[in-house]
Amino acid sequence: MRQLPKHAGAFTLIELLVVLVILGSLIGIAVLSVGIAGPGRELHNEAERLGGLIGVLAEEAVLDNREYGLLLTRESYQVLRYDTSNRRWQPLGKKPHLLPAWAELSVELEGAALALPAADADGAESGGLLPQLLLLSSGEISPFRLLIAERRAQGLRLRLVSDGFQLPSVEVDSVAVRK
Repeated sequence: MRQLPKHAGAFTLIELLVVLVILGSLIGIAVLSVGIAGPGRELHNEAERLGGLIGVLAEEAVLDNREYGLLLTRESYQVLRYDTSNRRWQPLGKKPHLLPAWAELSVELEGAALALPAADADGAESGGLLPQLLLLSSGEISPFRLLIAERRAQGLRLRLVSDGFQLPSVEVDSVAVRK
């Protein structure tokens, strides 16, 4: 009869578990170093979401031959549509989109900084529904520079800029001065 050698080339359960622990640790470190979790990634997602929303609204305005606007506060933004029969701006959706508590918006229109109001407790902006950014049925957009930033002093700042004809893209703002 033929005898098998003591080490037939198989891995033991302990060796497999050690390899799995090492791989799990390396994957965890890689995920954290890439920044998938954390405020920087979430802020970038918020900026991309807002830029995408502006792009969709610009297309909808042209396709539907309607005027759209964005009502901005320091903590939120809401889409408005101009109702020609009532001659006033109507909100789309029930509530504005709230930013995370550690983030804020600021905006410049035609080179001048706007003082954005704080949102009321119910999310409505005091003083009526008048958008700061317009997306017109002609395809034009209000020229703007929008800054979405962490509230802490050295926090990440991202900007969306449009000259009125091109859709904004998200860029890191390295020269932003906080007021």
